[in-house]
Amino acid sequence: MLPHVLSLHAAQREFAPDTVYVNTASIGLPPRRTVEALEHAIETWRSGRAEAAGYDELVTRSRERFADLVATTPDRVAIGHQVSTFSALVASALPDGARVLAAEEDFTSVLFPFLVHADRGVRVDTVPLAGLVDAIGPGIDLVAVSAVQSADGRLVPGGLDALAAAATRHGCLTYIDATQAVGWLPFEADRFDFVSCAAYKWLLSPRGTAFGVIRPERLAMLRPLYAGWYAGDDPWTSIYGPPLRLAKQARRLDISPAWLAWAGTLPALELLAEVGIAAIHQHDLALANALRDRLALPRGDSAIVAVATDGAMERLRAAGIKASVRAGAVRVSFHVHNTEDDVKAVARALGG
Repeated sequence: MLPHVLSLHAAQREFAPDTVYVNTASIGLPPRRTVEALEHAIETWRSGRAEAAGYDELVTRSRERFADLVATTPDRVAIGHQVSTFSALVASALPDGARVLAAEEDFTSVLFPFLVHADRGVRVDTVPLAGLVDAIGPGIDLVAVSAVQSADGRLVPGGLDALAAAATRHGCLTYIDATQAVGWLPFEADRFDFVSCAAYKWLLSPRGTAFGVIRPERLAMLRPLYAGWYAGDDPWTSIYGPPLRLAKQARRLDISPAWLAWAGTLPALELLAEVGIAAIHQHDLALANALRDRLALPRGDSAIVAVATDGAMERLRAAGIKASVRAGAVRVSFHVHNTEDDVKAVARALGG
């Protein structure tokens, strides 16, 4: 059953930062329900009432909620800890001598797992993000890219639809890191062969939970390198001895969950589902463009704004504003909890 509808204004009451927080692209801000769920989980653990099997429902429901957010089905979703492990599974599945196309500016959790396979002839060609879609052509076995660039919030030029179409036209596999997208940008995972997403940013979750989405026809490509009891067809009868008895669906790629992190992930995903990604996208983008307007920057299509101004970070810190610096520019990111007042505060600090 889908969660009830929650207005954006009601959702904002679940957040209580002590500062102007425009740093979701680094660490998502937990809603009150996530903090309360974590406190309850820790108290259950502290008091000796925790049961290992009791955490299974948290993982199952989180898998379902994430599947809803990215327009797929739970049987296509694997759970893990971080993006690089999913990247490694895809990289390990490529044949010797495979050719990978990637964006030269991309996050290294997308790049490094492919680059380490150079010893078996896997070649990674990097091009500027602006030319990525045009570079897809004959001889490319897989294109790997972040849906939204971590450093400055740029989306794939032409859109992910154009990337998927070009890849299909040339028989090229696709791997998308959706970490900086899912939670604010409408995203359909089934358009791609492989998708990964860490939950500690725009999904407002504790660090230590992540998701992968695999097209069913690609599942046989991936060797379950991290197979353990939780990847078993029935985890609780898969804890001792052979034979190998893995789940038939994407769950065969599961990594045993960090229980307390999942206790905080489920309520965060439920809040996002209650508000709706369409409403969040409209809200986040409106705030980002309001800041661009005040700083006389061109309007954009991202909830992340990069500001390359001397002394910008120092001015934000002096004003008590939490942001970050990436690739030589201040990176500001707007999400559910932010308001127009936050835009005004950032603009004042930056002289807009």
